[in-house]
Amino acid sequence: MELLDHQEFRRQGHMVIDMIADYYRDVEKYPVRSQVEPGYLWQRLPEDAPDEPEAIESILQDVQKHIIPGLTHWQSPNYFAYFPSSVSIAGFLGEILSTGFNVVGFNWISSPAATELESIVMDWLGKMLNLPEYFLFSGNGGGVIHGTTCEAILCTVVASRDKVLSQVGRDAISKLVVYSSDQTHCALQKAAQIAGIHPNNVRVIPTAKSTDFALSPHSLRSAIVSDVEAGMIPLYLCATVGTTSSTAVDPVAALCDVTKHYDIWVHVDAAYAGSACICPEFRHFINGVEGANSFSLNAHKWFFTNLDCCCLWTKDPTPLIKALSTNPEYLKNAATNSKRVVDYKDWQIALSRRFRAMKLWLVLRSYGVSKLRSFLRSHVEMAKHFEKLVTMDSRFELVVPRNFATVCFRVSPSAIKTKVYNNGNGYQNGNRYQNGNGYQNGHGYGYQNGSHEKQLLLANGKIHHDKYTETVNDLNSKLLESINASGRLFMTHAVIGGTYTMRFAVGASRTEERHIDMAWKVIQQYASAVLSTS
Repeated sequence: MELLDHQEFRRQGHMVIDMIADYYRDVEKYPVRSQVEPGYLWQRLPEDAPDEPEAIESILQDVQKHIIPGLTHWQSPNYFAYFPSSVSIAGFLGEILSTGFNVVGFNWISSPAATELESIVMDWLGKMLNLPEYFLFSGNGGGVIHGTTCEAILCTVVASRDKVLSQVGRDAISKLVVYSSDQTHCALQKAAQIAGIHPNNVRVIPTAKSTDFALSPHSLRSAIVSDVEAGMIPLYLCATVGTTSSTAVDPVAALCDVTKHYDIWVHVDAAYAGSACICPEFRHFINGVEGANSFSLNAHKWFFTNLDCCCLWTKDPTPLIKALSTNPEYLKNAATNSKRVVDYKDWQIALSRRFRAMKLWLVLRSYGVSKLRSFLRSHVEMAKHFEKLVTMDSRFELVVPRNFATVCFRVSPSAIKTKVYNNGNGYQNGNRYQNGNGYQNGHGYGYQNGSHEKQLLLANGKIHHDKYTETVNDLNSKLLESINASGRLFMTHAVIGGTYTMRFAVGASRTEERHIDMAWKVIQQYASAVLSTS
């Protein structure tokens, strides 16, 4: 047996491609969320690796028998959880090419094509997003493909840290402060921790429903001023376009207007929503990016480019390169010394790197800008369709406005059977409302000032939200779990401003409107069952 016989590779490769093609064809038939219990695979596989070779036919049978049942099917058209991890034929084949060549392109000379193709496609995509010229290589900025946004945020935090500490001294690291909202991805807290920023110096600024949970420039300014007065050094702001919980959009331009007075590094995290900004009607969501230092999006989320592919641009690569460069003797070469090439090892944490640009290149060429926009718009239209279905059923309500292709909704408090408290504990039969916002004897459940949130008003007139909010949240949690356990579709949740919210994220490559309609019927069915027992 040879390790890389081309004929045997062709034979086995065809078998694997056929299996994946059949998987895509049949994926709709599988329960979307895996139904296995923890430890299931330990009970199915041997304790030790085999001593002798096994045939690919036997291995693939075990994939079908043991592995696929343990998968949550992210490519199912009934997958609406988290954010999408969209794929395409072009993305898949680009991954095959990249894996087949198996180059380790840490610097230009290790594979010139890998480096230069990455620089080219990053400029292509930057132009599609209408990023300012100075974010592109053609304008003395530049882009790099990382694995995930977590890496991109960490690298930019480290770059900003070293830039500031080179001016004020390394001992000042305890004074550095990073800023975010309470909706910012947890990647920032992890990045700050790795970069040596004291946990007490991570400012998580509360957001409110009044701003649709976007970060308030006024709140940011107040936090910065307070830190400056206390002798701290404002370092880094992570603004988000399309937050994980609700797809909220921070006002990038206004936030940059605040930070420019304090020389704060601004990173714009558009991991999910950035892809949509190639469409002119969504481009306004990243207005103000010209005031930021860096910008990133995940092409593996909603840009049909198989995992992993995070695109990061910076208007000035110098701080990044200074913070992350290494130059051991065994990597020295004439091309690097000439200063005419990019060595991407100095733009990332690791030395080794994959040829990720290949799959992005295939996606851009295979579909073109117009078709990519069409795919994205179709997902937004399906989300609008789902949004309309929600609003047509009085038992449900939207929690936050929809910005892209994710709808946040819940069973409305008004749909939940309520009970009147007697002196704050115990129950009486029946409810009483006066025009939807009155109370009986000073206590009971009702609406106040037209609010859609029911509240408990005790005899002393004090309003308590907690008990009823918990009841409403628990019911929605129970509903979501029952839906997911059925395997018919998969959604995830968020807690937004204390409200338990179901998230319906459209974006799987094979989802069609019929899947939206089916999903809604399932949601209604299980809601009826849960409400009947509440």
